[in-house]
Amino acid sequence: MSDKRSPRTICFSCCNPSVWSPNLLCFGLKTRHFCKCMIYRLLLMRCSTIQMFNQVLRFQALIQYRTRSFAVQAKNTLQGRNIYDGCCQLDIQFSNLSELQVNYNNERSRDFTNPSLPTEQRGKSSVPGYGDTSGLYALHPSGARAVTFTQMNNAAAIAAAFDGGLPPGISGVNDRCTILVSNLNPDKFDEDKLFNLFSMYGNIVRIKFLHNKPDHALIEMEDGFQAELAVHFLKGALLFGKKLEVNYSKYSNITPAPDAHEYGGSSLNRFNRNAVKNYRHCCAPTKMIHISTLPQEITEDELVSHLDEHGTIMNTKIFEANGKKQALVLFETEEQAAEALVCKHASDIDGYTIRISFSQSQNI
Repeated sequence: MSDKRSPRTICFSCCNPSVWSPNLLCFGLKTRHFCKCMIYRLLLMRCSTIQMFNQVLRFQALIQYRTRSFAVQAKNTLQGRNIYDGCCQLDIQFSNLSELQVNYNNERSRDFTNPSLPTEQRGKSSVPGYGDTSGLYALHPSGARAVTFTQMNNAAAIAAAFDGGLPPGISGVNDRCTILVSNLNPDKFDEDKLFNLFSMYGNIVRIKFLHNKPDHALIEMEDGFQAELAVHFLKGALLFGKKLEVNYSKYSNITPAPDAHEYGGSSLNRFNRNAVKNYRHCCAPTKMIHISTLPQEITEDELVSHLDEHGTIMNTKIFEANGKKQALVLFETEEQAAEALVCKHASDIDGYTIRISFSQSQNI
């Protein structure tokens, strides 16, 4: 028998509200960071709006999907399933609401199709049992990692950049933030050059070279999704004559120490501003680099002179966008372009700190 109620909205409830926090569910809906099994992934994929509330012993949420088929798939697959073995049984039913109305994008509700909605002034949470909404909520019940409002904003940027999906090859389930990079050329790489490369894929917290293995380094990213992007796109990349080996580290973070370089507060972290654009431009190293924040009067000869020590430049183009000078530079190989990015990102031209990223453009 077909269900005549709302074709796109389900009412999701769980008998153990202590394992759900509003921030957790909002964050998971965007980044899939805690979606470690098919239950979570089916529930959270392709959601457009969400409104959360709770009763005394239950956590509940209304979730509206983009299409009826996604809602039907979630209900049919997950109804009666347990989140954990023997407990936290899910109850999923179609909602009587014809349309889910969301007025605020905050810790209790979110419209992923309308990121411009206002946020309520935060005070004490109106959701009993969750305390002050300005605090941190554990990403896992063990409390191993916390979700902040900054991370939630980052999650919204991910959803906007990838239109609610994920790039091919990216699972979105990784929660490990620290990367181990090996087979580096120790004579060519330092912490700042590693920062220039890995900051293409997320904000860097700190970097540390291993004393007993000078061709190894640990890089702590801001979150697991950014770490997954870096591992996916840089594994096997060729730089300074060596193929990088990029894997997740067994360490959850890098302990602050004199030999660990701090980048958490760096203005050069790319994802503090324009995060949507930067996520959208994530890719493996290419022959083409994009350069921004250039001097208004720069010439192609000056630009080539600044970069040609890193390889053969095949073509260049200087153009203006939004009143600012930018450029595309095509190298002969991906390795040459990557070397230019590693060595010249954040370098100075006539008092301007230039920004370099890989470009997915095929030609100039």
